Amino acid sequence: MKSTVSATTRNEKALAALTSETIDTPIGHLVLLADGEGRLCAAEFEDCGHRLDRWLRRRFGPDGYVLVPGHVPAVTAKAFSDYFAGKIEALDEITVKLSGTDFQNAVWQALRHVEAGKPLAYSALAARIGKPKAIRAVGTANGANPLSIVVPCHRLVGAGGDLVRYGGGLERKRWLLDHEANTGSA
Repeated sequence: MKSTVSATTRNEKALAALTSETIDTPIGHLVLLADGEGRLCAAEFEDCGHRLDRWLRRRFGPDGYVLVPGHVPAVTAKAFSDYFAGKIEALDEITVKLSGTDFQNAVWQALRHVEAGKPLAYSALAARIGKPKAIRAVGTANGANPLSIVVPCHRLVGAGGDLVRYGGGLERKRWLLDHEANTGSA
């Protein structure tokens, strides 16, 4: 995997500006936010804007950021286009900026290693990060993920394989899982 990930805690100084671009996908408009260094720091479906607003306020405070309409780096936009065209591993090319607690960042980094087409139970991810009893905490961190699809929280399922909880809605989760299973990861 060629992806680059940098992580910070929420206490880091706020970014001055975030570039905002909305792209069309087969499952709705996706809002992408990149920092001044071109790192993707948020990706959320437009009709789930409340989740993005909540993340922005928690991360930067109510007045700690400005959204600047523009374009995210071309490699990021191309990676999403390629992903939806069936090249699932294209998202690995995106440089991301994780901005959560140490625990959230650990969960999100582990999520990036969950193989496409092979959903994983919350309990299995908790075990992977060395916290087998932290199943609910993993679920909470998963729900706070600001990087939909890139940090593939949709790949987590209930203990019995049931589709549970996805900020973008269960229909999108099902679509993403089917898309990944039907196109393969290579």
